[in-house]
Amino acid sequence: MPKSTKKQQKAQQELISLLTVGAAAGAYWMTKSFIAAGIILFLLLGILMAVILLLKADREKKLRQSGIQEIDNMDGIQFENYLAALFKQLGYSAKVTPSGGDYGADLILQGEKGRIAVQAKRYKSKVGIKAVQEIASAKAYYSANEAWVVTNSEFTAQARNLALSAHVRLIGRDELIQLILKTKKAS
Repeated sequence: MPKSTKKQQKAQQELISLLTVGAAAGAYWMTKSFIAAGIILFLLLGILMAVILLLKADREKKLRQSGIQEIDNMDGIQFENYLAALFKQLGYSAKVTPSGGDYGADLILQGEKGRIAVQAKRYKSKVGIKAVQEIASAKAYYSANEAWVVTNSEFTAQARNLALSAHVRLIGRDELIQLILKTKKAS
């Protein structure tokens, strides 16, 4: 699940508050007792907290298994080499481009659908439109069928919008974790 923005978090909190009030009113309406309604509400909140904690524990387990924390500590070159190895495990042939004069692509993959130009961004902050612009140009230079930007982070709204119109696939943190887990399950 992608990281929530503050606006999304506030909306989620408001929804939980509204559901809590609704549950309390419903419990009182059904039981006609404040005590019984309080007990039901307490039980419902306990169940909700247990579900939230289980989901959080499952996400943390996936993060530990994926090695994403190690990726977060890599430099750009290490990340490119890591991605080359990852995509090889996923069935692609992968070549890291020279670090100087790469024309916007860090990796060239060859798969069933043809050649794929990949821009690798190991960032602490969100990836912006520059990466999408670079890989769109690299797609033409390398005569690629597809263009991807892969990051351990997330993308700005502008990057997502440009990628949509430029037909660039964006692979953010959560999808990267899923790809990593897929290779770990296969081995």
